[in-house]
Amino acid sequence: MAWTDWLRTEIFRPYPELLIFLTIAVGFLLGRIRYKSIALGAVTGCLVAGLVIGSQAKVEIDGPIKSVFFLMFLFALGYDVGPQFFRALRKDGLPQVVLALIVCVTGLATAWAFAALAGYGPGLSAGLLGGGLTQSAVIGVGADAIAHLPGIDAGEARDQAHLIAVAYAVTYPLGTVLPALLLAGVLPRLLRRDLAAESAVLAADLEAAENDPDAGEGYYKHVLRAYAVDVAAFAGRTIGDFEAEQKAAGRRVYITRLRRAGEILEHTPGTRIEIGDVLAVSAVRGDLVAYDARTHIGMETDDFELLAYRTESLHVVVTERNREGRGGRGGRGGRGAVAAAGGPGGPGVRTIRTLRHEEFMPGVFVEEHWRAGADLRVRLDSTVERGDTLVLSGPRSRVEAAAERLGKPVPTSFATDMVWIALGLFLGGCLGIPALHAAGAPLSLSTSTGALLMGLVFGWIRSKYPTYGNLPSAAQWLMGTLGLCVFVTVVGLNAGPSFVPGLREAGWPLLLWGAAVTTVPLLAGFAYGHFVQRLPLPILLGALAGAQTTTAALGALTERARSQIPALGTTVPYALGNILLTMWGSVIVLLRH
Repeated sequence: MAWTDWLRTEIFRPYPELLIFLTIAVGFLLGRIRYKSIALGAVTGCLVAGLVIGSQAKVEIDGPIKSVFFLMFLFALGYDVGPQFFRALRKDGLPQVVLALIVCVTGLATAWAFAALAGYGPGLSAGLLGGGLTQSAVIGVGADAIAHLPGIDAGEARDQAHLIAVAYAVTYPLGTVLPALLLAGVLPRLLRRDLAAESAVLAADLEAAENDPDAGEGYYKHVLRAYAVDVAAFAGRTIGDFEAEQKAAGRRVYITRLRRAGEILEHTPGTRIEIGDVLAVSAVRGDLVAYDARTHIGMETDDFELLAYRTESLHVVVTERNREGRGGRGGRGGRGAVAAAGGPGGPGVRTIRTLRHEEFMPGVFVEEHWRAGADLRVRLDSTVERGDTLVLSGPRSRVEAAAERLGKPVPTSFATDMVWIALGLFLGGCLGIPALHAAGAPLSLSTSTGALLMGLVFGWIRSKYPTYGNLPSAAQWLMGTLGLCVFVTVVGLNAGPSFVPGLREAGWPLLLWGAAVTTVPLLAGFAYGHFVQRLPLPILLGALAGAQTTTAALGALTERARSQIPALGTTVPYALGNILLTMWGSVIVLLRH
């Protein structure tokens, strides 16, 4: 007995789960193959490994394992892009939404036209769409749609699902390489434009337009220093006097505590400073440099015990109850924490600038500002609204006190809220169960599309109310990446024996059709974005890479631009592209049935 026969009969058939893990290991190794900014990727690596190993193992893997992991992937995908997706539907995201729609709809139309021209069935058509537009989720969504087609038996549905994997594996490599070549090389050269130079100019304009707080140097860094008081003119004032003086000068410099005669005293505004005291000073770097503490206070010293107090970085969700006006209804616990009397935002509007001067904020710094899943960066004139998340840092006692005044603290947790996640998956699956039929055809969503849509909704709710549904980034990566990789691994293993016959049936012209499906949508989107919307070239090219969900092209763009500026145009189109291209897997199956 050959060793391959022994593996098949003694290990793989009795224990198919071991075959899945072996294939995933090989697939991830293949996914690490990289040429410059272009990599095969773990998903494609697992599919190729599954096709090759499956052609030899000839083990059919049944059961719900494919569906379970694929639903996990789709929910994680929706959870990730949900905040950006709903934000894109607002007026300020409309131009990028339109651009993404043009790319995605053109991609669907192109795939349908060439599939019809070649006479492909639903399986090859869905694989052509998924590989040409590099959307791996089409493999599962298309197979799910095929399984629910009226008048199709189980054997034919299985054969068509295998052809999806065949066409995807053939067309995906060109679908990855061509956008990188077209966006990063061909189009800028045709326009005789220097992508790196334009990115540098745009970066300078954006930096000049930013109103970064306090230091005004494009960053928001905070430092902690110790100074021994030896300037007679400085002694005699209280800590409160010193901090009021710094506030009047527009500087954020605070005394967090001090050492006197070997004893450490905590911050008290009425404490009078004496010669020989050692002060722990917390400040924005630029403000401390401008103040010149060495001249006004004394020599800097190293006092580990004085400076090594417990600090904290805490996420705080701003709540409605803190928006009641100071002096209005709600009194002290109301609008005083979140709405200011004046400032750039107008009366009654709280900004970062006014927030930092609240009586509960000395020594507390705003490190990050998030709204609906979007990083707003910390700018002085940014308004603080209900539902925003602020990341506060500073001495633990002060941070927690400030957090209670602002809203609801959300301590960092690495535990996934499994009640929230499992409930979302259940509701999404229920949403997609076919319930209505017309002429034998299902009218409702598939379970896969239902999981995707419910992931969008739950992710958006999480962004609005971050106290619910914690899904740490590592857990989200595991759900998304492992979910899709296990699914395509099983697809590849089951399709492996029919790969060569399927490729023979499809024919090598499949490569040509795949190249057309890849390039036509990009050219259509480029023409609209350049001649109609007149977007800056780096932003336009990044938006096209996002709309076609091709990370390899974005990598090539940032490498050629020597800047991350092209990535600024990616977020909204990428969110919308992931949703639409995934759903197109069902649409093209219905069109080609």
